[in-house]
Amino acid sequence: MLKKILLAVLCIWTLQTHAQTTLEGTITHAGQPVEFASVAVQGKAFGTIADSLGRFKLSALPVGKQTILISAIGYKSYKQDVTLTTNQTTRLNIALQEEAGQLNEVVVTGTMKEVSKLDSPVPVEVITQKFLYKNPVPSIFEALTYVNGVRPQLNCNVCNTGDIHINGLEGPYTMVLLDGTPIVSGLSTVYGLIGIPNSLIERVEIVKGPASTLYGSEAVGGLINIITKTVEKAPKFSADVFSSNWRDVNLDLGLKFKASEKLSSLLGVNYFNYQNPIDNNGDGFTDLTLQHRISVFNKWSLQRKQNRQATLAVRYYYEDRWGGQMNWTPEYRGGDERYGESIFTKRFEAVGLYQLPTTEKLTFQYSLNSHNQNSVYGNTPYMASQRIAFGQLLWDKTVGKHSLLTGLPMRYTYYDDNTTATFNEASGNRADRIFLPGIFIQDEITTGPHKFLLGARYDYNSRHGSIFTPRFAYKLSMNQTDALRFNVGRGYRVVNLFTEDHAALTGAREVIIKNELKPEQSWNANLNFVKKIVTGNSFIGLDASVFYTRFSNRIIPDYDTDPNKIIYDNLDGYAEAKGISLNLDVNLYAPLKIVAGATLMDNIQVDEGVRIRPILAERFMGTWAVTYDFIRAGVTLDYTGNVYGPMRLPLLSEEDPRAEYSPVWSLQNIQLTKKFNDRLEVYGGVKNLLNFRPPANSIARSGDPFDRNVQFGPDGQVMATPGNPYRLTFDPTYVYAPNQGIRGFLGLRYRIQ
Repeated sequence: MLKKILLAVLCIWTLQTHAQTTLEGTITHAGQPVEFASVAVQGKAFGTIADSLGRFKLSALPVGKQTILISAIGYKSYKQDVTLTTNQTTRLNIALQEEAGQLNEVVVTGTMKEVSKLDSPVPVEVITQKFLYKNPVPSIFEALTYVNGVRPQLNCNVCNTGDIHINGLEGPYTMVLLDGTPIVSGLSTVYGLIGIPNSLIERVEIVKGPASTLYGSEAVGGLINIITKTVEKAPKFSADVFSSNWRDVNLDLGLKFKASEKLSSLLGVNYFNYQNPIDNNGDGFTDLTLQHRISVFNKWSLQRKQNRQATLAVRYYYEDRWGGQMNWTPEYRGGDERYGESIFTKRFEAVGLYQLPTTEKLTFQYSLNSHNQNSVYGNTPYMASQRIAFGQLLWDKTVGKHSLLTGLPMRYTYYDDNTTATFNEASGNRADRIFLPGIFIQDEITTGPHKFLLGARYDYNSRHGSIFTPRFAYKLSMNQTDALRFNVGRGYRVVNLFTEDHAALTGAREVIIKNELKPEQSWNANLNFVKKIVTGNSFIGLDASVFYTRFSNRIIPDYDTDPNKIIYDNLDGYAEAKGISLNLDVNLYAPLKIVAGATLMDNIQVDEGVRIRPILAERFMGTWAVTYDFIRAGVTLDYTGNVYGPMRLPLLSEEDPRAEYSPVWSLQNIQLTKKFNDRLEVYGGVKNLLNFRPPANSIARSGDPFDRNVQFGPDGQVMATPGNPYRLTFDPTYVYAPNQGIRGFLGLRYRIQ
């Protein structure tokens, strides 16, 4: 009898456990359906994708209390507990809230207006704060290593200065903005991307291709716009600290407070310290530059009538950085006994905007920066001072189908240094002062699924005269998610070599400027296609682009004619940069997300009919970020990486034993993040899993940094001797990748929302 009772109980329990039910519903936002949202049952292998009307249905679910997870691109994740009963249909009507995602978030960089990314006629790539956390780094500069088509480039083995390459174009072709306002400075791609705490960054917007019509000089190759958090969105307090086994320490602190009822502030501090000389490649020089820097960022926001904007952000940056021979100490600074490159930098920035109290939407944007650099490269000093004031008045007006934007920009640049850039024998030292007033107008026309953008800009450079830059863009909305874009425009760049080219400063080579340099000009065309694909329980986002840029008056550094000189001149011909890129964004209802991209490119220079590949321009690159959430354990696994094709490297002679081209190389990282609650998370992992490092002989003649044992012939060329059979001189510019090998890291984040 007992056996029968137990058997009956077991049968009832089994039936209850495996009884089936159905869950269905509709997902909306502001009364409109949310397409292709992912629906999953937490901890169970059940999931689906909503259709184009936001409807979903899950069948054959286990009964009992279940947690339903809803996620969609551009919306906050949603979680709800439901109790499912036997053989019944449970219905849910879910309303999602917007959040900056990957397709529907607001962007401003392409048109200077706040529009959704999908509606923008200019393709804009968005890097969220969450992406920055997949591989923790001390600065945005390093974080961009894992963005397709963007490559931080080291320009010196010793001091580790660098710039940002976009689609193979060098750093001087990239403009950096802070909260939509240009940080107009030749040094901005280095210092404008360092020192802003990652915890205060809302997102980073990237435009690939010239935007000189809106932003003027330097916006030839692309734009990087750092959008900091608004005071309302920022946490009350945040802290992020991490270190690696190289004994470097990075600390980010953020604090939000109110100074009065209408005035609120956001304070951020970034501190980085590395004081552990390491020489793993045995060349006698530090593999990583020793650094001690602090950056203080303070953003103020004033609450005004009719929601008019008024913000001001200021930042102070100080850095003490040096690299060189392992036995170098500060008392050898500037001497010729032991080689070191020592840089002291002080920089101040102020960026803000003020919307005028008028019936028309008039906004004044402004930025100021002061940059002082005290540096020595061996026994060669470089002392520079740069001050830039920028302001522009914007008028935003909508008339019928026309969205008009007119601007009156004005820029003043002061630059002085101890080089030939500001000195000649006839007049002595004379600081460089340039005034650059201008005017631009942009008309965005929308007619059904078609959107047209027409723009034109006129600038008058006090040195070079008139510069005209037109622009045209077209966007076709195929449906609510797919779009085709075509952009064409002109770009220009006025150059100050000494704020951009480390090789010109090291003292390893003499700088020769053959003729008076003319502004570079370019024409760029870009075709972009965006599509969403739903296959079963998966979502795939495709973003493909074809790009072409043609330069005239391209300023070319000639490293090959004389190993002791860098000869600058405008190219007597033209230069081209062309290629194709593809980005994939894959989301599965299971906790797996994949972001991957690849770019194929071909950069050439044509001078008197001779085609030459420029230095440090890769043929292809790829990036990826794979994320898997172990939901029950509260642990996230991130695997990030990149791969680069061969680049031509600067050799010193035909006998130089170093490789003319770099190998295919890759940096890969893995990270585990444990989230304990909404406030605390701990993360750790391994960087450079493949332990890739450049060759140990990257620094030419590292044992003779002052060229004491180098003999020169009557023609100035290096002579072959028994001690120097390859005719080399000391040169630290043969560099394409960091010298740091595999290393572990550990960190924690704490925030009070």
